[in-house]
Amino acid sequence: MTKTDRRVRNFGRLFFVLYMLAALYFMFLSETLDRSMISKEYRYNLTLFKEITRFWNMRHTYGWNVTIANLVGNVVCFMPFGFLLPMVSKRSVFKNFLSVTFLAMLFSIGIETAQLVTKVGAFDVDDIFLNTIGGLLGYIFLKLTKLRKHI
Repeated sequence: MTKTDRRVRNFGRLFFVLYMLAALYFMFLSETLDRSMISKEYRYNLTLFKEITRFWNMRHTYGWNVTIANLVGNVVCFMPFGFLLPMVSKRSVFKNFLSVTFLAMLFSIGIETAQLVTKVGAFDVDDIFLNTIGGLLGYIFLKLTKLRKHI
């Protein structure tokens, strides 16, 4: 491993830790995402595409900003996970398509479950789906940038 490779990996590790801290902050503490108040009841959606469909159908009522923030935001927020995990890991098991996608899904399930248990936010299978897609797209972006580097 070259000195440059080590620097990139160390920068990636630092960025990955900062990303994880920011993700946890926004999922549990951010007032802008209505996370400041703990609900008295459990809020959850167990029907895949229910909330995605609702946001899309209500886009004119909620406004495009809210719709895009919910649908695209979940994807974009998980792209760094799929991009950084294989970049910073020494283990080859964290560097392939299936494992990165599976780990993105597990991380998302963990966040959603913690939101359900703490009653901050809501457990939503649509969020798990969108977050997993984000992790997958981040991995694909990493692979495309690596391919471009070799051309």
